[in-house]
Parts: sequence; structure tokens; C-alpha cells
Amino acid sequence: MATALKNSFSKDQWFNKRELISYLLVISGSIIFAFGNIKFATPYGLAPGGTYGLSNVLNAIVHWKVSYLAACMDIPLLIIGTLILGPRFGFKTILSTFVILGATWVIETYWGYAPILHNGILDASQVAAMPEYMQNTMCSIGQGEQLVWFVPDYFMNTIVAGLIYGIAIGLIFKSGATSGGSDIISMIINKYTHLPLGTLVIIVDTTITLSTLVLGKGFRLPIYSILLIVIEGKVIDIVVDGLKSYKTVFIVTNKYDAVREVIISKMKRGGTHIHAKGLYQGLERDLVYVSLTRRELVTLRNLLSDADPDAFVSVSDSSEVMGRGFKALRSNAA
Repeated sequence: MATALKNSFSKDQWFNKRELISYLLVISGSIIFAFGNIKFATPYGLAPGGTYGLSNVLNAIVHWKVSYLAACMDIPLLIIGTLILGPRFGFKTILSTFVILGATWVIETYWGYAPILHNGILDASQVAAMPEYMQNTMCSIGQGEQLVWFVPDYFMNTIVAGLIYGIAIGLIFKSGATSGGSDIISMIINKYTHLPLGTLVIIVDTTITLSTLVLGKGFRLPIYSILLIVIEGKVIDIVVDGLKSYKTVFIVTNKYDAVREVIISKMKRGGTHIHAKGLYQGLERDLVYVSLTRRELVTLRNLLSDADPDAFVSVSDSSEVMGRGFKALRSNAA
């Protein structure tokens, strides 16, 4: 950890505009994450993986502050992870960990756990007057004078929570920071078992999500937690990669000049020409490789139908395309 911190404090990095923006992304993303967790996930007992998901479950059982519970997991995991895995965690990851902890403590201490989205706040007398079957549908958060009963709106709350989580973690990822927490457990297991890291992350987060079953709400909380994770993942992709959807196109053609004219002159795009040979008959063919936006693909398809209706075209999705005409490589440097 000390090595990672030392490497992060070079003068060139601190006085670089791009690096300054990345630190602002880390801090803002961390604060947004803390807000989303305390005001949307914690009141409903949702556990969308990670140490904060487990902290939400434990908060409902032992009534400790979420920040205290998360600190008891995150800080030891950072230390253990550094000892076992080496100085893999950069300063931004460490900064994000402590900003989230601090923001979480401030929000839960001075704002409380009362949810923003609900169908009504109730007092204890109103809850006591309800039939037992209706009481079981209510949610409560906190204890003593801070006890809050409310009529839940699981679906809308989960959608908004997923959006907030996705924006927050997307900003953190975009800054070049990586997630710590429960991911460190997956990295450690991966080191000694060599099981795929992606599989281990899913196993760890699924176990945390299923821990909501101890709260006695049946499968409702795990299902909504999984829905939150799905929404979060899609939003992270949008924040990190943008809304544009890119397509990678391979065109096998006998009319190379006509296809080249379409791409260069009519579409104002570049591409790569590769000499290829067919496997079946061993005939020499021309292969054109080009990256396009979704809208440009529609145009290319229409133009190719006239230029070479017999062309073989393979289209695949590209999560990101960098270089001239697309996203600049330099803007992605951490």
C-alpha cells in the first residue's frame, strides 16, 4: 500500500488537468454512492453485493451504523489484500474507500435512514393498529427515537437505486480507480485456486445478496437486489463508454474497388484492406475491416446492396472504439 501511495504523489500527476478531473470523479462518485446506499438501499434492506450490501443486512440485525460495519470490512480487506496481492490498489481506490466511509457516516448521522422513495411514513400507533398480515408488509429502519416505519415501494426504489449506484460506480471506474471491498476476497481466492476471477466475483456477490434472506422477507429482497445489480451494470456501461453503440464490420467481397468507394467517398470513413483466401475453394478474396456507429451501419448496409449484393458481411458489437474518428486514446489515459 505504501508503494502505491508513493507512486501516486508524483508532481506530474498532481498538476495534470486530466488527473485533477479524475480525482474529482472519484470524490463525486464516492459521495453519490454513499447517498444512494443510505437513502435507497439501506432502508429497504437491499444488498447489491459488496461490503456495503452486507453492511445493510447487518445494520438491520445489530443496528450498528453502516459506515462502522463497512469500515470493519473494507480497511482490513485493503490491508490483507495489499499483503497478499502486493501494492495493487492505487491511491484513487484507497481515496474512494475512505470518502465513501466518511460520506456514509455524515449522511446516516445527520440525515438518518428514512427513505426518499416510499408510499407513506407511519408512526408506531398506526402500525400497531394494523392487522398482523398488513404489519408484515411494512418496513422499518433505525431504532429508538430514530425508528421509522414506512410503506415500501420496492420497484420504483430499486430502479432509482440502480441508476444512482450505476452513475456513482461508473464515475469511480471512469477515473481509473478500481473497486475494493468484496472484490479483494475474490482476488485472494483467485490467487490460490486459479478459478476465473469473474466467476468468483459473481459467487461472492450472490452470497451477499442471498444473505438478505435472514431478514425474513422471503425472496423479495434477493430478487430486488439482483434487479438493482442488473440496472447498475447497464448504467455503468453508459457512464464509462457513453451512449454510442459501435459496430465492427468485416466485408468479404469480389468488388473491392466498389466497396472502397462506398466507405471512403460516400461514408467518409476509413478502414483496413486485408488479402484473404477462402477455406473451401482457396480463392483469393478481399477482406475489408471497418468500425462504424450503429447509424452508419444502416447506411453501409443500404449502399453495399448496390455496390456488391453478393458480399459476405459479418457484424459484431464493439464496447469501445478508440483512435482517429472515434474516442481519442489520450483521453483514456489514467
